[in-house]
Amino acid sequence: MTKHKIPRGTYDILPTESYKWQYVQNIFREVAKLYNFKEIVTPIFETSALFERSVGDTSDIVEKEMYKFSDKKGRILALRPEGTASVVRSLVENNLDLQPNSSKVYYMGPMFRYDRPQKGRYRQFYQYGIEYFGSENPLVDAQTIAFADTFLKKVGLKNYNLEINSIGNSNCSDDYDQALVNYFKPHLNELCNDCQRRIEKNPKRLLDCKNKTCKSFAVKAPSMLEYLDEECKIHFEKVQEYLTKMNIDFIINPLIVRGIDYYSQTAFEFIDTNLGAQNTLIGGGRYDGLVKQMGGRDVPGIGFAGGFERLLLSMEAESISFGEEQKPNIFLVTLGENADEFAPSLLAKFRANGIASEFDPDKHSIKAQMKSANRINADYVLILGDDELANDKINLKNMETGEQAEIALSEIIAKLKEKF
Repeated sequence: MTKHKIPRGTYDILPTESYKWQYVQNIFREVAKLYNFKEIVTPIFETSALFERSVGDTSDIVEKEMYKFSDKKGRILALRPEGTASVVRSLVENNLDLQPNSSKVYYMGPMFRYDRPQKGRYRQFYQYGIEYFGSENPLVDAQTIAFADTFLKKVGLKNYNLEINSIGNSNCSDDYDQALVNYFKPHLNELCNDCQRRIEKNPKRLLDCKNKTCKSFAVKAPSMLEYLDEECKIHFEKVQEYLTKMNIDFIINPLIVRGIDYYSQTAFEFIDTNLGAQNTLIGGGRYDGLVKQMGGRDVPGIGFAGGFERLLLSMEAESISFGEEQKPNIFLVTLGENADEFAPSLLAKFRANGIASEFDPDKHSIKAQMKSANRINADYVLILGDDELANDKINLKNMETGEQAEIALSEIIAKLKEKF
């Protein structure tokens, strides 16, 4: 018989680990509620043209990393490599920008990129993110960054830095692009093949290249901050002012351009100071022209995204608790034929009253059933024998202290509800 193996670059979230994911996802939802963001869920596959048009045809995502396939009617589809394009597509298609309370959304779910698997980087990975539509106000930029900062603090992280930059807009970008071309061209033969190809079409992408030689040249490249027009300068200064007022520390890093073409003006990254090369926890920025580019109204937008995998690695590196692994409130031990027959109705009553319950129908001795209760770390054990059942009694044992008491069976639900 063939033994199947999981595809390279993917992984299983096992039952012993899933509680960690639930823990951080629940915190993200709590922070979303604090900032009044509502959840949006989009399909995991879209037309490939959606990503090619929005993300940019010179990005690594489109050039190398998309999972593309044809359906039975020949339509070219792609597993979503990132979340923003799908959210903007939904915004335009469903006229969400015209509906009240739909301009601030968050999402969580799997994304897919054909990339070289490494620690914290997979071909199927899980992202969380937010998108905020409808305002050009720099305070919205600062609030978006504050959401990310609040989330990282809520999960307990301390060892990270916020780096910010402005990459300008279409009014000042052309002059900067030309300055980059002039700077990099004398080194053209030393650049990687990707950068040689991108230098004319999208020179800012050279600043984001991970090649060691290209990175050494990028460090000394002209700064976008020197080419900002007055409007972009004021916008970036206001973002910094608001962050300072909210006591959010930041570092200005002129090399932040992000790897996707739709960004403009504010760009930012939260960097883990403990991790190695793959150290970006959250990245995001403003994309004021994207909605119009994708067929919608001229609606500005800003957002961020982060990966749960890297977040969990960072939390583990800082020895942060994920809370407790899931366990039942009570484990029901039965002794005797009548008690066994009564067990299903009793368990149903427990669960109907919100009491998480477990039992082991294949174990019959009290010793074997108690071992099962210990193994799953139940808070309490209820022991019900035929004699106890006949006399409306049941024994309640605290598994932490070992204390045991006999309680009227008719009162047990009320007693347990006091405890949980």
